[in-house]
Amino acid sequence: MIKAFSSSETFKKNLSNLFKARFPIIYIQTYEENRAIEIIKEIATNIDLIKTPRNIYAWSSIQNVKRIDNNSFDEIPDTQKVNNALNFIDNIDEPAILILKDIHNSFIEYGHEITNRTLVRYFREVAMSIKQDNFPKNIVMISPTLVLPLEIEKDITIIEFDLPTLEEIKNVLNQMIEVNQNAPINIDLNEEQKEILCKGALGLTLQEAENAFAKAMISNRKLTIDELDVILDEKYQIIKKTEVLEYVKTSLNMDDIGGLDNLKNWLSKRTNSWLDKAQIEYNLPAPKGVLITGIPGCGKSLTAKAISEMWKMPLLRLDIGKIFNKYVGNSEENIRKAIKTAEAVAPAILWIDEVEKGFSGINSNSDDGTAQRIFGTFLTWLQEKNKPVFVIATSNNISALPPEFLRKGRFDEIFFVDLPTYIERKNILKLHIDKILKGSISENKFELSDLDLDNLAKQTEGFSGAEIEQVVISSVFEAFSESRVLEFNDLIKSIKNTIPMSVMQTEEIEAIRKWADKRAVSASKNTEFGQDKRGGRKIGF
Repeated sequence: MIKAFSSSETFKKNLSNLFKARFPIIYIQTYEENRAIEIIKEIATNIDLIKTPRNIYAWSSIQNVKRIDNNSFDEIPDTQKVNNALNFIDNIDEPAILILKDIHNSFIEYGHEITNRTLVRYFREVAMSIKQDNFPKNIVMISPTLVLPLEIEKDITIIEFDLPTLEEIKNVLNQMIEVNQNAPINIDLNEEQKEILCKGALGLTLQEAENAFAKAMISNRKLTIDELDVILDEKYQIIKKTEVLEYVKTSLNMDDIGGLDNLKNWLSKRTNSWLDKAQIEYNLPAPKGVLITGIPGCGKSLTAKAISEMWKMPLLRLDIGKIFNKYVGNSEENIRKAIKTAEAVAPAILWIDEVEKGFSGINSNSDDGTAQRIFGTFLTWLQEKNKPVFVIATSNNISALPPEFLRKGRFDEIFFVDLPTYIERKNILKLHIDKILKGSISENKFELSDLDLDNLAKQTEGFSGAEIEQVVISSVFEAFSESRVLEFNDLIKSIKNTIPMSVMQTEEIEAIRKWADKRAVSASKNTEFGQDKRGGRKIGF
């Protein structure tokens, strides 16, 4: 049986190998300084990971070098200046590791973007010296920002330090549950629910995850699966800082969408597919995503929002327009940042609305190929991503998309959303009437028989879901203007006063349907009402 290494285990193995190979300077870019130091301590004292144990010293710009591996915190005098700290590690006669905290600030002189040349030279000299020392020594830089003067790039090895694994977050949760067993907090979680909560905390640091669990416990004096929203809210700060991703909060669920039963069933079968059970017991990969195309106003965007509630996963909206920046290289950096953030908070849903507008004109030369590079980066990620980020791309005009975007492997399926069928219109009408009348003066006085609903469904043939919603709203405005309850004739009048998009844009809609025929899966089930038969490849459930 092949053992699967967690990211922390892989990091330990890689870092211990660098220590054993006597790499002089190692750079760890992370905000989790304490977590990185604890792992270094573990490596430095574990003979299974490193042949020669090392003493560990730490330095920062506000304190002298201190020994930190023996709990005595012995201080080395006159080492607050970084060059003195480097002299210390160079001259000490013992196996040692020197940790430099936030060293990137020391490379900048007087707050300006001017490299401190003297310090750079110190690093080069010490790097050469400790490689030839009789004792194994290493320098480890830990900083949230990567700043490397050109002169010492070749002397420094950068090692990736991922955010906490699911197992590490589970340990934090279990410790908090154990500590608070006797507290006046109702803790009711089975193992699967624990996994869902912990996967909801992925993308947070250990401290952030602990804070999120504590906040969930304190908010309602309980810790159940219902507190998942509290944990997801903590991810909002991470997403907001990217400036190219938006965290969409929604209370919509699948019951708020009329019709689209094929699409709903497809999504329902993939609920909890990012949990370990899917991979361990069924060897299933996490679903990649769906491309939803079709007539405007028929529920594509609503579906994206409803999936978030259905799967209990954060919904991130990517605005392609915000990716582009006038400065050279910034646009490419923005798409990489958006992808990295989405993966950091995974499992998550990444929603790209009207994707054809964002990637239009990629073959033009008006931007020196920036759009093509962004599109290429995104396509490669779509094909090769291994983190549970479910991508929902919605499009009103799929023919405007480059053909390589539609290739198999980018998305699990392409769904076509047509104008609602007769049965779907009945559901949509009832849904919106019940919704807008709830709590109003008309709620218990307006009567709508099945025959009336059939009549309205027939009268609204060719209407989109959004147009049906506006029919209901306009009807209630009519009743409101006369200070009375809603009447059936208000609905009929509103229908007659509405010219649906299917009449105004008949040619465009037929072109979309023609493209979808045999190329996409119908999002709706067949109906017996003959005039509502739709094109599009059908799938059964």
